[in-house]
This record gives sequence, structure tokens and C-alpha cells, in this order.
Amino acid sequence: MKRELEKHILIERSIIKKFRKTIWNNFIAAVKEYNLIEENDCIAVCISGGKDSMLLAKCLELLNRHSEVPFSLKYIVMNPGYAKPNIELIKHNLKTLKINAEIFESDIFDVAYNAGGSPCYLCARMRRGALYAKAKAIGCNKIALGHHLDDVIETALMSMTYSSEIKTMLPKLHSTNFEGMELIRPLYMVKERNIISWSNYNELKFLRCACRFTADSAEDESLSKRLEIKNLIKYIRETNPDADDNIFRSLHNVNMATIPGWRDKDKGETHSFLDEY
Repeated sequence: MKRELEKHILIERSIIKKFRKTIWNNFIAAVKEYNLIEENDCIAVCISGGKDSMLLAKCLELLNRHSEVPFSLKYIVMNPGYAKPNIELIKHNLKTLKINAEIFESDIFDVAYNAGGSPCYLCARMRRGALYAKAKAIGCNKIALGHHLDDVIETALMSMTYSSEIKTMLPKLHSTNFEGMELIRPLYMVKERNIISWSNYNELKFLRCACRFTADSAEDESLSKRLEIKNLIKYIRETNPDADDNIFRSLHNVNMATIPGWRDKDKGETHSFLDEY
């Protein structure tokens, strides 16, 4: 017990000290820049079992201890149908990191797997809905997810390459199906390679993809596309070390005077620069 307590304290200290510049400062910057946490928020921290959501849980816990803005946290883990070794690994890491999380069961993997076609889109939507529903049921007004900077820029490039549109994930958004609920992404400015460094430094082993579909399939199309984009960014970064930062900043610096067409936010109507040419 003493050894576990020491380890969880060392893990917390590593976030504040060794990874202060690369993780903690960027986490705090995102919370402030996008006004992610407000007074009296009750935030459901959604833990999938991966490195990102586990780090998110510890960052929010540390912030909650010292923040001048009063807010509360509840930690939830949805088990959509993980294999037993995976759920046991999650429990082990929760114990190691001293995270008091509620694990609740769901049959999402079964439903999505048997729905026909690629289940990834359906699974993602169902998981998000289940998290919102659980969070609302336990009195929360926000859910926090562990998406990081790499997720943001990879999503933008994937949308351009495969969907013929420029879009990415926002740092926060209102739920369209659960009134009064919001989603926040406090790791929005944190790079994945720094999360990996934090995990390796503390000798932690987390879940990667525990999805039944990708376990049963030789290759999942959406994951392979994301890996393709990830490798592309890595390649560009070899000659331009600031490539990922520049892509991220460009999403905040769209020059509309040079955009030939766009879609209206509210009605979804398309517009052309020729409308006012």
C-alpha cells in the first residue's frame, strides 16, 4: 500500500515538475484560453483506459486541489464490452493512480458489432451518448474527454483529404441531445508525444485500442487513415519541426478573405466568395 501511494505521488509530481512545460502549462493554457471550467461546474471525467484519459484525470484532479474557481469532479469508466484482461488493467491503473472512478456496464460493443457494416461510427455515437446520459444522471453538467492536439490536427487533415471539407474538433461544445450538457477537451493543446513520454517515464501501461472490431479485423479503415495522416505529419516534421504547431494555429487563423466557399454555421447553407465579389 505504501509503495502504491508513493508511486501515485511521484506520478502527480512528474506532471507538475518534469512535464510542467510540455503538459501542465499547455493543459492550463487550454482551460483558460477556451474557458473550459466555470464556477460550480460538476465535471464527469470520462476514462477510457488509455493514456490520454488517465492523464486528463490526474491533471483535473491537481487543478481541482489548487484552483481558485470552485468546481467538482466525478470519474466514470464505461465498460462497453471490454475483454476481462482489459477491464482488469483499467482497474489496476485506477488503483495505482488513486483515481476513485465508477465503472458502469454497457452493451455498446455487442450492438455496434452486430449492426452490419463498419461499426466504428455507430459505436462512437453510442459511447458519447452513454457518457452524456451517465454524467447527467449523477448530477454533472459537463463531460471531459482526453483528446489532444494531435487528434485535432489529424482530424482536420483527414477531413480535407477524405471528406472534402475543412473541419476539426472544438475544445468545447454543447450537446445537441442532452440539454444543459457540454463537452470539454482540456488536453486540447497537449501533444501526444509528450503524453507518451509521461507514460513511459512513470513506467505505466495503458490500454491502446480495446475495440472488439479492430481486434477481430486485420485492419480498420478509419484507424489506418488516421495512422496514414499521423505518419504524414511525422514526415513533414522531419524538415519542419514546427509543422504540427503551425497546423494547429492555422485552425485559429482562417483568412476568410481567401476562402472560395464555406458552409453557414446555423442553417448549413453553402456560400461562395462570388456572392459578394
